[in-house]
Amino acid sequence: MSARILVVDDVPANVKLLEARLSAEYFDVTTASNGTEALALARRAECDIILLDVMMPDMDGFEVCRRLKTDPATHHIPVVMVTALDSPSDRNRGLEAGADDFLTKPVSDVVLIARVRSLTRLKMMTDELRMRAITSLEIGMQAPERSAIADAGKGGRILLVDDRQSSYERLATILAAEHTIDVEPNPTEALFHAAEGNYDLLIVSLDLNNFDGLRLCSQARSLERTRHVPILAIAEAENATRLLRGLEIGVNDYLLRPIDKIELLARARTQIRRRRYTDHLRDNVQNSIEMAITDALTGLHNRRYMESHLATLAEQASTRGKPLALMILDIDYFKSINDNYGHDAGDDVLREFAVRVRKSIRGIDLACRYGGEEFVIVMPETDLHVAGMVAERLRRSIAGEPFAVHKGTKRIEVTISIGLTTLEQKGEAVADVLKRADTALYRAKHDGRNRVVSQAA
Repeated sequence: MSARILVVDDVPANVKLLEARLSAEYFDVTTASNGTEALALARRAECDIILLDVMMPDMDGFEVCRRLKTDPATHHIPVVMVTALDSPSDRNRGLEAGADDFLTKPVSDVVLIARVRSLTRLKMMTDELRMRAITSLEIGMQAPERSAIADAGKGGRILLVDDRQSSYERLATILAAEHTIDVEPNPTEALFHAAEGNYDLLIVSLDLNNFDGLRLCSQARSLERTRHVPILAIAEAENATRLLRGLEIGVNDYLLRPIDKIELLARARTQIRRRRYTDHLRDNVQNSIEMAITDALTGLHNRRYMESHLATLAEQASTRGKPLALMILDIDYFKSINDNYGHDAGDDVLREFAVRVRKSIRGIDLACRYGGEEFVIVMPETDLHVAGMVAERLRRSIAGEPFAVHKGTKRIEVTISIGLTTLEQKGEAVADVLKRADTALYRAKHDGRNRVVSQAA
């Protein structure tokens, strides 16, 4: 899908020029002539990147950018200020307002397109994470937008790769005012250092002696542990071509020497804020996945996960010619626990029961809450005899020690009944195995409870 670029400028000639440049590269271009219109378009999610002029009559670009970056609905949209203002103070003011870059007119086509493409890749990655994390709101998890807006981008861990002592000493002194800085003057060691250091930002000089700084950036992008760490490249002004190549291979931002102190700090904060935001999105996605397959009360896998994973385990057992044991466990007279002691006590029993189950099985075994007070344990590469020993040990661990409820003020005797079977016939349906284990459980309950009953295939 082509990226949608919003060009904001009150001068029609400027708008037409940018529109022609971007359309020639197959971007979809939307235009706005003032800040109010731009904010409305952004809130309707009608753009992926905003190219923003500074000097506008109703609301200047600095204010537009500030509003975009403090609005949860738009703060993730990359903003590039494209303006005739060229003083360091103007550039730093734009970066402080939250702009992702500040380009001074006249901007070469090559620089403009390279920057837009780089930010497009970043925006699409963020959008994918945002889309996948939407369900986290539905299950009660906190959205990261508010914390991202409040994040000042300080207190980060930065690895500075630079082999010129005069350069890295100055840069480290500047950055140390807001961050924790490690300096690696040996580029051959930098990748290992980066992989082990859990950094929020890598700053890489592209003017290393006897080493290609772009290769280091490329290697960082290829490693799982550093793939998502933002990279800020530093180069001499005459190395603009190498910087553009860097943007193509995954460098997030760059600075030209001589380095302005305020701009360095501003760009570092921007990258660290974005890293924390995307990390939070990834955490939300991972947590939502875990919550979708986990029983909230016991922490064991839920029935949905068991039914899908059991089919895989059964297929593996059949293919390898290995046995697969399955047991269904039911807490005896659980309704009376709820009736006599309350549902809070019942929850205490279920949580403690899950703890004892985990202690009684192996790491490769699958333990699930099947529903209510029923649980399923699947044991790969386990025959009926060994599974029976495990089931009996588990039964004794439950019956042998009372369960503490009501914060330990009371203790309840609890027992369980277990129905046990195995999958030993190649290609047997999982539903038939579950039904056989359920039949064995019924016999255990019928015969007096607090016992294990096995039923062979």
